[in-house]
Amino acid sequence: MRVYPVLVAALVASAAYPASAQERRVDVPAGTVADSAIALARQTGSSIVVNGSSLSSRRVARIRGTMSAEAAVQRLARQANARAVRISAMAWRLDPLPARAARPRRDARVTTTERGPRPGPAPTPAAPLPEIVVTASKRELPLKEMPAQVSMIDGEELALGGVGGTEKITQRVATVSSTYLGSGRNKLFIRGIADSSFTGPTQATVGQYLGDIRLSYNAPDPDLRLSDLERVEVLEGPQGTLYGAGSLGGIIRLVPNSPELSRSFASGTLGGALTEHGDGSADLGLIANLPLASDKAALRVTLDGVTEGGYIDKPFLDRTDVNRTSILSGRAILRAQLAPDWTIDLIGLGQTTHAQDSQYVTRNQPGYDSAARVREGSDAEYLHGQIVVDGRIGAVRLRSSTAIADQTLEERYDASTEQERLFVQRNETRMIAHETRLWQPIDDRFGWVAGLSLVDNRTQLNRSLRQMTLRAATTGVLNTVTEATVYAEGSYRLHDNLIATLGARYSLVRLGGSAEDVSAALAIERAAVTAKRDQSAFLPSASLMARLAPETSLYLRYQEGFRPGGLAIEGEFVRRFDRDDAQTFEVGVRHGVPGRDPFDLALNLSYTRWNDIQADFIDVAGLPSTANIGDGRVWTISASAGVYLAPDLRLTGGASVNRSSIDEPPFNLILLMGRTSHVPNIAEFSGRLGLEYSRPIGGNLDLDARAWASYIGKSRLGIGPELGDLQGDYLDSGLTLRIGNDRIGGTLSITNLADAKGNRFALGTPFAVVRAQETPLRPRTIRIGVDFAF
Repeated sequence: MRVYPVLVAALVASAAYPASAQERRVDVPAGTVADSAIALARQTGSSIVVNGSSLSSRRVARIRGTMSAEAAVQRLARQANARAVRISAMAWRLDPLPARAARPRRDARVTTTERGPRPGPAPTPAAPLPEIVVTASKRELPLKEMPAQVSMIDGEELALGGVGGTEKITQRVATVSSTYLGSGRNKLFIRGIADSSFTGPTQATVGQYLGDIRLSYNAPDPDLRLSDLERVEVLEGPQGTLYGAGSLGGIIRLVPNSPELSRSFASGTLGGALTEHGDGSADLGLIANLPLASDKAALRVTLDGVTEGGYIDKPFLDRTDVNRTSILSGRAILRAQLAPDWTIDLIGLGQTTHAQDSQYVTRNQPGYDSAARVREGSDAEYLHGQIVVDGRIGAVRLRSSTAIADQTLEERYDASTEQERLFVQRNETRMIAHETRLWQPIDDRFGWVAGLSLVDNRTQLNRSLRQMTLRAATTGVLNTVTEATVYAEGSYRLHDNLIATLGARYSLVRLGGSAEDVSAALAIERAAVTAKRDQSAFLPSASLMARLAPETSLYLRYQEGFRPGGLAIEGEFVRRFDRDDAQTFEVGVRHGVPGRDPFDLALNLSYTRWNDIQADFIDVAGLPSTANIGDGRVWTISASAGVYLAPDLRLTGGASVNRSSIDEPPFNLILLMGRTSHVPNIAEFSGRLGLEYSRPIGGNLDLDARAWASYIGKSRLGIGPELGDLQGDYLDSGLTLRIGNDRIGGTLSITNLADAKGNRFALGTPFAVVRAQETPLRPRTIRIGVDFAF
């Protein structure tokens, strides 16, 4: 037998690492077995020999975490479908396993109940490659068995080049888009399901979650810092059965890293940036993990601060670079192990965002000048507390989560006419949410999940007009929602390669509210409008998943979603708008695992029927209002793919094509809104290309490089003639380089490489739509940073 050695690490390193059981931080990039063995041996001070050139050329996924040298080698062996044979205390040999052992038959598994004499030492049994598990399925479905379009972004990828917010998701997933009023003020959309440009009483079409609990019910995206996350999961299309109201377009789920009970560590980042045509920026991030109570508990703390320099000028105020934004964010997770299979987590999260001024400019001007005559801007605060109990009862898993969230947003808009006027809108939201669920992952035949949830949400929207020293309150509104839900979903393996899934959710919703700051003459009319009322919703789902080949699957899916109604302001009146709902049929195909296989592809075609669409328009007083504008149909084709051009170089891409139409709105709204034919804020085409390069460069250093470019097509701002402006049609790009190891590294990042101005969003203030506004991209920005761990 010929031994093909790809590495003989210096054996003197064993003096620094006297035992293979000693844990250390490991971060080995994805690549061939040969390259991974080299990097792993260097990081652990071990010696690894790969037996056979065919094994050395196999591709394996990234290996990262804190583990012993032995555990790291065993993980490499499992990914490579190989057997790790110990040669000495810190030396191993990887032998390829027979091809027939790579996929053991399902009916040939050995159970723990078998008895009898055990033979002598046997070779390490074959192990399939580790599954990519989608926890947003609420029952840990393997990605290859998930009947939906899913995007998963690794937390370390999001943090590369400095911690950011939601924009890092929109840059990586072509089907996710956003408005661009400013951090803490935006609305997110997925797959062509978009309703409006403003922060109003409607519930978002995208559900945002921290673990199992939503971040908010009908408030804007808080733009949380994506720091110290295990991953972000994006599920496209309605998710009504598992997630209920407010998931018409899909969900975005943040999965934070959990505290580690047996290891202390700390890490951090520090960076500074310069923006062309603008001011400088700085950012700082810290992460610490501290075991407590004899390794039965641990505390993990994350702190982020950033100040982003402005680049917008206001000549009427003789001020430059007015739109500086400062963000301070923190998160703490305390985990205690109650029993071997039971833990309890206490989670606290807070973020404050202060934008000194607005970020829009006058369209078709050469520079970055705004015609506003007052200081605008916003202040946003977000607080979230959560308690999570997780455990196991035999083969059944249980998870119970309870949370309270408070979100406040104050926005200021230029409402000047002949005189300077400032319009101030304050949105205060308080949400209490609970979910308890039981589940059992799918095995040979059957898997299921069942749960209940309760949500109580209160949102108060107040408005005022300020002119010089005068201040006048305008009509405001209070919306209350109480939602109780039960849901269940089950999957049955009809055949080894065919899985059928059925599910349903039943929700009872009580709506209430009142008008605020209304003149006495309207008090009688408002009583009838704001009376409490009840709604119910039944949301079924069904899917069929077929494995066409070992790495290729096809699925069919039907799903529904809804949003409850509420109260909206129109002039001095408060009136109701009704619930809307969506039904989606989709078909998709998936091949390979991103980042692991030589080629991967996910393709999806969906059709959505959207009834009684809730959307915003400009009322007779020039203020945003909300109404049901009619029924719509949305066709979407989305795709994502990746291919290894070389062992260390991967090309990725994604695209989304949307076609939508809206029926004529009710007659009483035609005079206000006019006729519209397309869903707003969604480009007909969006696409992205990226390059990922990772390899050791010697001297105990690794090089990681990421380059990307994305195109956002044309879309319209909103509903009605006042909001009919075009936006989009621009190219954005970026580059990030990191050189370092698992202890320290330096990064260079450049965003907006071409220094394109673009038009991300055609709105800054709804009171001046005749000014032809636009929100440009941040000009070319160069950031230099350092990250460290100890």
